[in-house]
Amino acid sequence: MYSPILISAEEDKAFYSPGNYLTKLGLFAKGAWRRLKDVWRAKDFDLIFIYREAFMTGTTVFERMLKRSGTKIIFDFDDAIWNPDVSEGNKALAFLKKPEKVNEIIALSNLVLAGNQYLANHSLQYNKNVAVIPSTIDLNYYQVPPKAHTNTQTVTIGWSGSLTTIEHFKVILPVFKQLQQKYGNRIAFKVFGCPEYSNADLGITGIKWTPQNEVEQIASFDIGIMPLPDNEWTRGKCGMKGLQYMALEVAAVMTAVGVNTEIVTDGVNGFTASTNEEWFNKLSLLIEDAELRRSFGKAGRKTIEERYSCQALNTSYVRYFEDLAR
Repeated sequence: MYSPILISAEEDKAFYSPGNYLTKLGLFAKGAWRRLKDVWRAKDFDLIFIYREAFMTGTTVFERMLKRSGTKIIFDFDDAIWNPDVSEGNKALAFLKKPEKVNEIIALSNLVLAGNQYLANHSLQYNKNVAVIPSTIDLNYYQVPPKAHTNTQTVTIGWSGSLTTIEHFKVILPVFKQLQQKYGNRIAFKVFGCPEYSNADLGITGIKWTPQNEVEQIASFDIGIMPLPDNEWTRGKCGMKGLQYMALEVAAVMTAVGVNTEIVTDGVNGFTASTNEEWFNKLSLLIEDAELRRSFGKAGRKTIEERYSCQALNTSYVRYFEDLAR
C-alpha cells in the first residue's frame, strides 16, 4: 500500500494561515508534481483510495487521469463538501475552489464510501455504488483514564476543534454567559485545538492540539459539547467531536442536527439540544448531577464500542475493498 501525502503537517499550517501567497504557490506546484507522480504509477496498484479530493483547487484533472489508468477508485468523504466552505486564511483564494467538483469525483468512482446517510443520499444522484461507513474511533488509542465524578468538584465544559471550526463554538457563548452567572466558580470552560482563541470573560485560553495530548485533554472534560448551526453543511457532518467525547466517557451534549441525532439517544447516552434554552437546561442538569454525567459517559462508551469503533466495523470496511479488488 502506498500513502501519498499532498502536503505535510508543517506545510498544512502555512496553507491555512492568512497571506503567505508565495509559499502557497509553492505548495500548489509541489502538490501538483506529487499528484503527477501518483498518476504515472497508478497502474501498479489494485485500488486507488481518494479521501475528499486529489488536489486542493477546483480541478478534477488528477481524478480523471487516475480513472484513465484503469485502476478502480474508491472515494471516501465525511462532510457536505459540495457546498462552498473556504477557510478564513484562504478567503482571497476562494475563486480557485469549485466545491461542486465533488459530484464529478463521485460519478467517476467505482465505489463511494459516505460518512452518513445524508451524504450517501446526495451521492446516489451520481453513482449507484454507495455505502455508508460512519466515522470511527480506535478504542486502543482512546483508552479511558480513571475519573471520579462528584458534586463538589469544578465541572469542566470542554470543546475540541480547530481554527476552522471555532465559529461553531461561538454559537454557544450566550449560554455559557448564563451558566457562568448561575454557577460562578463551580464551572470552567476549555477550548482544545485552537490556541488562537481566547475569551477573558469566560477564562478561556485555547490549548494547542498535539497527538500526544489529545486523549489527555479531551478526557479532562466533564462535559463535552458539539454546538452547530443548522444548515446544509452541518447536516453532512459525521459527529466526530461527539464520538471522541463518548469514547472517553465524557458526557456529550450535541446540537440536534444531522447524524448527531443518530449517535445520541437523548437522555440515554447523552443530550441533544436545538435551542439556547435547551442547551442551558441540559447543561445545568449535568453540572448539578455527577451520577448523570457518569451514566452518560458509560453509555456513550458502549455506543462507540458497538457502533462507531474501528474494532466493530473493520471487517465490513475491509470487505468493500476486497470485493472491489476482485
